[in-house]
Amino acid sequence: MRNDECIIRFLNKDGKVLQSFQKDREGWFQVSSRGIVRRCTAEQTLSHLLPPLAGVSPAIVKVERITKEG
Repeated sequence: MRNDECIIRFLNKDGKVLQSFQKDREGWFQVSSRGIVRRCTAEQTLSHLLPPLAGVSPAIVKVERITKEG
């Protein structure tokens, strides 16, 4: 699976999506819980991903595979 074939979701303990990260042709972008889209670098994406994986942040990380159209 390539990194442009997945969406990384950060959930709270109740399962509500806090934010998500995805990659397209232009690079990584973040979508907030309010639907605000912000472009970000791979380093910024990683800096959000590492704390929950290390157990420092209470967020739950869920990775879903997405299918490309076409």
